[in-house]
Amino acid sequence: MITLIIVIVTSLFSIAAFRYRSLLYRFDLSPYRLVRQKEYYRIFTHAFLHTDYMHLIINMLVFYSFGTAIERIFGELQEDGIIFSAAFYYILLYLVSIVLSSLSTVVRYRSEERYSAVGASGAVSAILFTYIFFAPLQKIYFYAVLPIPGIVFGVLYLLYSSYMSRRNKDHINHAAHFWGAVVGFLFPLILEPGMFRVFLDNLLHFNG
Repeated sequence: MITLIIVIVTSLFSIAAFRYRSLLYRFDLSPYRLVRQKEYYRIFTHAFLHTDYMHLIINMLVFYSFGTAIERIFGELQEDGIIFSAAFYYILLYLVSIVLSSLSTVVRYRSEERYSAVGASGAVSAILFTYIFFAPLQKIYFYAVLPIPGIVFGVLYLLYSSYMSRRNKDHINHAAHFWGAVVGFLFPLILEPGMFRVFLDNLLHFNG
């Protein structure tokens, strides 16, 4: 349910920005304006905006697919008494990943007045990698075609994001993808360090 609500809110906000482009300027991630003008809300609001329908649809499809799975997993953790509220930790994961996945971008571009970014990719990467933590050998479709174990997908994703971030040749915020993924994978360990054993058990004794 929370995943669906986030999808709806993000979609409505993004579609409104497609029509009224001033919303992009008002709520995007502009490190320069965030730092110089202290518009700190931008570190959250940019994640609810997208550049076009393709950007929005891809992010929301991936987010919905893995977000609903994480909601279910967190629900099971709540039933087992490991966490006190599945909803609280799910929302915390999403919001924390938005912020932490953006920090390197803010630091890197804080003096560049013309730089801006939008999109939920950092948070989506976090959700995906939290799923990989709990299901490291579950197949994920590479480029939506080739099924590979999640942990292999994760390593390739991190290597690619790191490489592309250093190259900085396109208009994609690969650094947000990388740090969002790191946050998502580490989040269960922050909740409960003992869950590393859950990861190892799932990695070594996968059935299915």
